[in-house]
Amino acid sequence: MMTLIDGRAAPADAEADSAPHVSVRLRDVHLSYGETAVLRGIDLDVRRNQAVSIIGPSGSGKSTILRCINGLTAPQRGEVRVDGIDVTALTKDEERIALRKRIGFVFQQYNLFPHLTALENLVIAPVRVLGISRAEAEHAAHALLAKVKLADKAHAYPGELSGGQQQRVAIARALAMQPELILFDEVTSALDPQTVGEVLNVIGQLVDDGLTCVLVTHEMRFAEDISDRVVFTEGGVVVEEGSPQQLFHAPRDERTRRFLDGASGRVRRTRSRSSGASSLSLVSTSS
Repeated sequence: MMTLIDGRAAPADAEADSAPHVSVRLRDVHLSYGETAVLRGIDLDVRRNQAVSIIGPSGSGKSTILRCINGLTAPQRGEVRVDGIDVTALTKDEERIALRKRIGFVFQQYNLFPHLTALENLVIAPVRVLGISRAEAEHAAHALLAKVKLADKAHAYPGELSGGQQQRVAIARALAMQPELILFDEVTSALDPQTVGEVLNVIGQLVDDGLTCVLVTHEMRFAEDISDRVVFTEGGVVVEEGSPQQLFHAPRDERTRRFLDGASGRVRRTRSRSSGASSLSLVSTSS
């Protein structure tokens, strides 16, 4: 049975401490909906302060992997651990809440509260869930809005913001919970090309800051530039994984090569992770 320490779930056994730098570990994860197999034996490791991008065709199980990591979806078989916590063993609401306090999740849709300003969207959860004082939460919220280049939009409502601005508020809202890990699920898929770059620049800065990130993305050039490792999934399995250089320029599996050959409209983030300001440009070319 999982126990809580300071409101957080404690590791179930000593094995969880055997790889102290691994933040996320999936082993032989299977999940089906009826007769449809979505995940068919997923293995995945994400180390702390690492950015891992998951790429692959639609329906390959990418988003389901993210939902298994934060406990929104329970696999029928296999092991999911986050910082040693056995996610599949969490049966109590307070255990799941304790886990999700540590994991930020940014979805395809912004899911902002339409009746609250950008500032209030950031303040509400830290005050109600974390018990932070309103003054402290507002101070942090203003700093986060400045971080995502929206300091002047604190009192704007979601309906007054562009799609890219709303997604940046959603990212800031996830950061307001002070997560140790953040999951991004195709966060640019609902955006027009003019606003994709502004969102990816924000994510790039978070990676440069050392936040542990798992990204499901169709922006191949961005994934190549930003990631420590890239995972290619197809048909509910990990076909291939490796460094961005290896996977994008010397893929070992024919299925990976076919997918990359067919990818287009990619985004290049024209910076190195150790450099200064970043910018993005759309390119339409295959790897």
